[in-house]
Amino acid sequence: MAPAQPSTSGIVTDENSGERHIPESVRADGTTRKAIKIRPGYRPPEDVEVYKNRTAESFRNRGKGGVIGAEGLKEQKPEAPASAASNKNAKRREARKKAKSTNPSQDSPSADNNAPEDAAAAKAEEVDPEMEREKKARNLKKKLKQAKDLKNKKEGGESLLPEQIAKVIKINELVRELEALGFDADGEPAPKSDNAPEAT
Repeated sequence: MAPAQPSTSGIVTDENSGERHIPESVRADGTTRKAIKIRPGYRPPEDVEVYKNRTAESFRNRGKGGVIGAEGLKEQKPEAPASAASNKNAKRREARKKAKSTNPSQDSPSADNNAPEDAAAAKAEEVDPEMEREKKARNLKKKLKQAKDLKNKKEGGESLLPEQIAKVIKINELVRELEALGFDADGEPAPKSDNAPEAT
């Protein structure tokens, strides 16, 4: 008679007596493991079949399914438009690179599109120094106002956070920066007078 097939856990059932055991085996170092008898009724965890609830399984896989027969359509449709669009985008990119590398005065459509942007950038560069000075002055004025409000709160008896105390300490520094930009302590443009001493 042929020996019975072992289960997942390695248990073999003797067909004559019905006893179950794990047969002896040889270790890596050459010694022999003895056969282990298994008591009747014992079922190791490896041999227990996992319970599968069909309803729960179908619920878990509900998004993976889809409409029957639609898989073939999905595979066919996206390829042609996507490749055409990617080819078109690739051509546009190449045209832009060529336009950047050549002179912008050439009569290419991409050069004409960039012309208004270049003009706007040139205008921004012309106005920059004065606008930057005013922008910085507004920013400093805002910080100065916050610092003065915090100083009033502190004098009123409220407790301030360490960051707020640091802002209060910087009031004089903010006033100096405003004066260096040509504004007074209130953020208004300072009156220009020839005999006024310069700040050092």
